Amino acid sequence: MSYLFDVLIIILLFTFFAVSHTFLASNKIKRLIAARTGCRIAFYRIFYNITSIILFLFVYLLAPKPDVIVYDLHYPYDIITFAVQIISLLCFLWPLKVINGNEFLGISQIKRFIDNHYKIEDLDEIQDFTTTGSYKYMRHPIYFFSIVFLAFRPTMDLFYLTMLVCIIIYFYIGSIYEERKLVEKFGEQYIEYQRRVPRIIPVKFRKAK
Repeated sequence: MSYLFDVLIIILLFTFFAVSHTFLASNKIKRLIAARTGCRIAFYRIFYNITSIILFLFVYLLAPKPDVIVYDLHYPYDIITFAVQIISLLCFLWPLKVINGNEFLGISQIKRFIDNHYKIEDLDEIQDFTTTGSYKYMRHPIYFFSIVFLAFRPTMDLFYLTMLVCIIIYFYIGSIYEERKLVEKFGEQYIEYQRRVPRIIPVKFRKAK
């Protein structure tokens, strides 16, 4: 019974992180801040990233760590899962090729602010729409390769498994909110992209008629 209680606490803590993370990422909040701070919204992205790290560390440190091993793979299965992790980690670099790292971190925004080139309508970042590379096969390749890397683990304990399930659910729900913003920005162009390309898993499931 204590293990079930531990799992519930982990889920509640992760839910707190997920809701906070999504809330701070919403355009509604960004527009509200931009209306009050003007172009100083340029500093919001780096604030958001730092806050996200602190919140996640808070959840991780506060969460109970039930001493339960779900499975422990031995040779050769541990080698196989480790190989899959290495491959997924290398594939993780594929979508990063088309992402502006400085923009993601919030550095480019601060540079534009200092140079008096910041556009308040960009809110906290310039969003690009790309369909090249891994984005030809799935709309969220970073989520997919992250899930593969996290899931293929030679040893799985109850804490890690609970966090993994929470992360997968959050990736899916988060992608919905993220795509709403992309549809708002890119309109029919992104809607057509949604029709052609799967969300996270690079397999197009045929919808029942």
